[in-house]
Amino acid sequence: MVTKKGRKISGGKYIKRRKKKAYEKPGQKRILKIGENKTKSIRTRGGNKKTFLLKGKIVNVKSKNKIEKVEIKNVLETPSNRFLARQNIITKGTIVETNLGNVKITNRPTQEGMINGVLVK
Repeated sequence: MVTKKGRKISGGKYIKRRKKKAYEKPGQKRILKIGENKTKSIRTRGGNKKTFLLKGKIVNVKSKNKIEKVEIKNVLETPSNRFLARQNIITKGTIVETNLGNVKITNRPTQEGMINGVLVK
């Protein structure tokens, strides 16, 4: 028996209960690339603002209880998806090359508006 998509066994249609509300709709997919700092702000619930990065080249690196701002040279590895590293896209867990050495990104930059990381040995 061949079933048709979106139909009941009896042949009737499944009808949506209601449309999605504004807060249920997914936002635009955000991708962080290497380049001059570029941010974007969105109005959220309650009139608050959420700032996120679209492009960034400086990472706050923590090493030996000291935090330094270092420029990103290149994306080396992205454990979640190897194709993101080829496109120089930065996500949480990405390992980037800097003047201090290799740095692992410890935050979600598209959610917070800055890039934080820790030196990797």
